[in-house]
Amino acid sequence: MLESRRVIIPHMFSPPKPISDQSNAADLAMSIPWILRFSIAFLTLAVSVSVIAAPFIPTDDAQVLERLRTKAADPALLELRQLRSRLADNPNDLQRATQLAQRYIEYGRAEGDPRYYGYAQAALKPWWNLSNPPASALLLRATLRQARHDFNGALADLSAILKSNPDDAQAWLTQALLQQVQADYPAAKKSCLNLLRLAPELISTSCISLVSSLSGQAEKSYQLLHRVYLQNAQASADQRLWVLTLLAEMAVRLGHDQAAEQHFKQALALGMRDVYLMAAYSDFLLDQGKAQEVVTLLQDETRADALLLRLALAEKILGKKTLAGHVDELRARFAASAARADSVHQREEARYTLHLLEQPKPALLLAEKNWGVQHEPDDARILLEAAVAAGDIKAAQPVLEWMSHNNVEDKRLSRFKKVAL
Repeated sequence: MLESRRVIIPHMFSPPKPISDQSNAADLAMSIPWILRFSIAFLTLAVSVSVIAAPFIPTDDAQVLERLRTKAADPALLELRQLRSRLADNPNDLQRATQLAQRYIEYGRAEGDPRYYGYAQAALKPWWNLSNPPASALLLRATLRQARHDFNGALADLSAILKSNPDDAQAWLTQALLQQVQADYPAAKKSCLNLLRLAPELISTSCISLVSSLSGQAEKSYQLLHRVYLQNAQASADQRLWVLTLLAEMAVRLGHDQAAEQHFKQALALGMRDVYLMAAYSDFLLDQGKAQEVVTLLQDETRADALLLRLALAEKILGKKTLAGHVDELRARFAASAARADSVHQREEARYTLHLLEQPKPALLLAEKNWGVQHEPDDARILLEAAVAAGDIKAAQPVLEWMSHNNVEDKRLSRFKKVAL
């Protein structure tokens, strides 16, 4: 669903003020989309960078190991170095620490590199273990906790923020998304409704439409969000990227493939690097039988696990010689995650195990563990796929009950539901 690294305004996490004039509304409009995109991205898709496995020694000096983007003049990295240097002069400077932490989160999100979330936590070290840290540090802690799938910890932090300041729009927004990924749609809608008085129309509509689209009002939610999006031509590129990605995924679930393709391409045309967008579009292309387009899109994007997985899935369809090496690399990365007791990427590992290793029963176990943590359409899909492949229809029952109870509308899930029934 989700999201991308962009520059956020310096006072994004400063104590919120009521929207009493046009300038305050504009500030909030610029700040909220980032935190929303970040939240959705980590609640719906585990994206990570490669981890170091056994060393690989090339046999040919001309062999290309990896194509790297030029980093030397990367403005974001230059800014990070400057912010880190200033914080080093006074590690207890809350304003500098939160500014650096949020920039780390942005950069890690865009690059699919979770190391930067660790750097963000390090920047917040003086306040990380406090029972009652300042609100700005508390919101960042909640954001980083949700990235690790510590949803209960994140919700506790958000509850503390809202108890002291019920007008904190970002806290309501992040809480809504956490509740949504846990399929607590009534609570998520209540959180979204608080944004009607605190946030610009496009933001509040996006929050409500996202939740409603997963709980029986998919077409109505899509049409509403599309209409409001068209009425907000002045929206920032950040906002357009996020809303277009939401619209694309809603259209996919509704089976509006032509509209989904258009939304995805419009989002990509913005030229803003976004790992989540590339992964979501790749999934759409794979379902459309366009594996070669996935290879073209992702052939230089192997650092992020989520993108490497989709590249390998496309290579398998096409019978590419590069598949074996990419399967081995994914195996090493997932093994490293297991060694760290990191269970964030179980959905991706389940897809890898089912579709690349062709091991339905182990894939089903991973999918079931993942479903125990989060309930998104992609989580439902891999559990249904694995259950059908393993011949264990009983294992699909939790997903079928979730679909029935919430009136979930998803053309892709419906196909597997028919097989499971």
